[in-house]
Amino acid sequence: MTVFFQNWLPYEWAWLAATIAGILLIALPLMLAVAMIIYVDRKVWAAMALRRGPNVVGPWGLLQSFADGLKVFLQETIIPSASNKALFLIAPIITFTVALMAWAVIPFNSGAVLADINVGLLYVLAISSLGVYGVIVAGWASNSKYPFFSAMRASAQMISYEVSIGFILICVVMWAGSFNLNTIVHAQQGHGLGFINAFAFNPLLFPMWVMFLISGMAETARAPFDLTEAESELVAGYQTEYSSMSFALYWLGEYANVLLMCALNAVLFWGGWLPPVEWAPLYWIPGWLWLFGKIFFFFFIFSWVKATVPRYRYDQLMRLGWKVFLPVSLLFVCVISGVLMYMRTGA
Repeated sequence: MTVFFQNWLPYEWAWLAATIAGILLIALPLMLAVAMIIYVDRKVWAAMALRRGPNVVGPWGLLQSFADGLKVFLQETIIPSASNKALFLIAPIITFTVALMAWAVIPFNSGAVLADINVGLLYVLAISSLGVYGVIVAGWASNSKYPFFSAMRASAQMISYEVSIGFILICVVMWAGSFNLNTIVHAQQGHGLGFINAFAFNPLLFPMWVMFLISGMAETARAPFDLTEAESELVAGYQTEYSSMSFALYWLGEYANVLLMCALNAVLFWGGWLPPVEWAPLYWIPGWLWLFGKIFFFFFIFSWVKATVPRYRYDQLMRLGWKVFLPVSLLFVCVISGVLMYMRTGA
């Protein structure tokens, strides 16, 4: 893309224009996808509860998310008088910005990535870890006890499941031999039974995928792990004091994180932009369509679980993370490293 802009601009300005164009090429469709995925989420819930869901605003209710966005945009932004106003306004910006930054290293096709860095997976892990700051700052800056309690619950939940996610990612990195997401996708080509493009068909990595899927739900505070909203408090959680676009930024950031987790499921375990099986005609379909199809499938699983599985208690949430996922993922790190050492050295 830089070469394209060099026809009119010097190299430095061409690089800047190409970078901005690449960011917009990812950010704008992502924000549109977030709006539409909220609609899909509501329709899936409605179908599973034998209801109709959004069906009035626009054909089949397709414009409902945009109507909701216009509504919150026109609402008054209310800032509590006792809050820390600067931090109160910065917190949702942190959450939304961090949710978009992680997409910089997600490969949409072979080489079609904004930043094809060698430590792409470490970048995703580091950026996703920063999301906890938006939660803590929101709870503290609101100067209200219920948002603060919720922020503490949410931060403990996110940190707990990041630990097991880190060990799961180590397993994938060891098998692929790289932190680069493009390389990880290429390593899955024909991996399963010699013709299936997925790590998930590896008996040692399949349990890691199941744990990663569940941990992703907990990391993004999706049901049945939506413990940021406590039944005893009857409030929305750490964003209780927020209104208008500041609340909408939290809403958009949450769904952007959910889509990111769906994309990581596809990229790390299910072949990313590769077709499901090694068959030449399937490669005629653009890789980004395969990736989007897989993301949509995993989002359907997220919605399915939210519509059908009852909420965990907080002690059950913590027990699952620290007493089940952490020791099991650590055990698999040892087992997979031993198996790889044996396969590569024969001893």
